[in-house]
Amino acid sequence: MKQSDNLNHRKLPLSAESGSLPALGFGTLIPDATETRIETKAALQAGFRHLDCAERYRNEEQVGEAIRESIRGGLFARGDLFVTTKLWNSNHRPERVRPAFEASRARLQLDYVDLYLIHTPFAFQPGDNQDPRDSDGNVIYDDGVTLMETWRAMEHLLRESGKLRSIGLSDVSLEQVREVFESATIKPAVVQVESHPYLPETDLLEFCNQNGIVMLAFAPLGHGMKPGVLEDPVITAIARRVNQTPAQVLLAWAVQRGTAVLTTPRTPARAKENFNISALPEDAMDEINAIQTRQRLNPVTTTGIPGFIARSK
Repeated sequence: MKQSDNLNHRKLPLSAESGSLPALGFGTLIPDATETRIETKAALQAGFRHLDCAERYRNEEQVGEAIRESIRGGLFARGDLFVTTKLWNSNHRPERVRPAFEASRARLQLDYVDLYLIHTPFAFQPGDNQDPRDSDGNVIYDDGVTLMETWRAMEHLLRESGKLRSIGLSDVSLEQVREVFESATIKPAVVQVESHPYLPETDLLEFCNQNGIVMLAFAPLGHGMKPGVLEDPVITAIARRVNQTPAQVLLAWAVQRGTAVLTTPRTPARAKENFNISALPEDAMDEINAIQTRQRLNPVTTTGIPGFIARSK
């Protein structure tokens, strides 16, 4: 049967029958709290049914408000929405995992969370300070806990809380994913990493496909950096040929190659544009896959410090 060229309602099944992830997601990394609520509601109005949140973004309450207002307005039911949030680096100690999760769930005002990710594999000094630094301005890391110890606490949370559907990893290398996967009792359902044509993460995607893990790409549009993938001559030429915008081409490429993807349109018009994606012809996919430029935009995989998030004040 011929597959529809409409990609915006595609869902990717998660392991252990823990539901399915809408391939097209809205990322809530928005600096201003008021704008968070407005822009999240606009994304939901445009059709997005997958929200990516995090304790570190400091706006879970506003995302929760947008969800509640949309449900009360009859836009959708809770079961139609997939919500992710993340465990921050300062909560990696096993005894801190469940309290951190419950605090996020309370801020979101949700009965359950669909997916909880370890935000990065780096543990910071435990405590309420999200960005602990020494007198020289260096991050204070916590060498008293391993990634696997934190993962075991995530497994326990999934088994015991009754308020969580699936768990996964974020900002990790293939080697770290492999380490957790091989030792885990409950395997990661999702791995979220930066990915775009300049950083396709092909080996990681192949590993995920072979092992029933969904790869979720952030910064698919190059985080608006210029010059970047949105201005790449291959992308712009394809966009003209298929009568789509460069952003639509990049999002379609991401979904069509088998990943889920996050985008953060900042206006209702952009939200509608980014949601309205269609499949690309195979020759266009081949052209994008042949792009040779390689660039990582976010240094988080080497430091645990997300490059797109401002430091706490």
